[in-house]
Amino acid sequence: MDVVADNVFRIKGVNLQLLPQKAVLLPEDQILLIADLHLGKANHFRRSGIPVPNAVNSKNLETLIDLINRHKPEKVIFLGDLFHSSYNEEWEALGQVVRHFASIQFQLVRGNHDIMSELQYKRCRLQLFEQIKMGPFLLTHEPLKVIPEDQYNLAGHIHPGVRLMGKGKQSMTLPCFFFGQEQAILPAFGAFTGFVSVRVSRKDNVFVIADQRIIKINDE
Repeated sequence: MDVVADNVFRIKGVNLQLLPQKAVLLPEDQILLIADLHLGKANHFRRSGIPVPNAVNSKNLETLIDLINRHKPEKVIFLGDLFHSSYNEEWEALGQVVRHFASIQFQLVRGNHDIMSELQYKRCRLQLFEQIKMGPFLLTHEPLKVIPEDQYNLAGHIHPGVRLMGKGKQSMTLPCFFFGQEQAILPAFGAFTGFVSVRVSRKDNVFVIADQRIIKINDE
């Protein structure tokens, strides 16, 4: 593993471009990887009486559309938890986005929140998988405890973040890309997801996202 250019990290001979929108682009293959979009989560909370603004959902889709227009991927792979809960109108909005980009292949590695019926995924033109083997990578939603030999696991689910301490004992937790020796955990793409602090060792490579910048915070 090595940093080969600004925001480009190489694993097993494959370049991964880390994007400040909390996604990963494989530029040679024109594949966009997105984990934990959790579309519709705001609607889920509002039904429970929690006043979450609907702009959260619009922001998620606007960011997705912007990434597709900017990088023009041939394939978009969601690493699970694409939609937060049961069907609501945000699912139809996602379907409109997928249909608009008809030349792009959309795939979903099913996550624990992906509970829609098979019919709904077909209507949305999403191909469903439990995991995807892609060159040296094994794509899953949850990080694997046992990783097959010669495979590197790319996963989501955790919503990784790193707590940074300031000189005045102030602190903040920022989303991050976490690269261990055998697996990477992508940050949650969704704007309303929160973070879980991850433990970082010297052998790990960690990149935080702050003010639309990606910053490496440790070295081997």
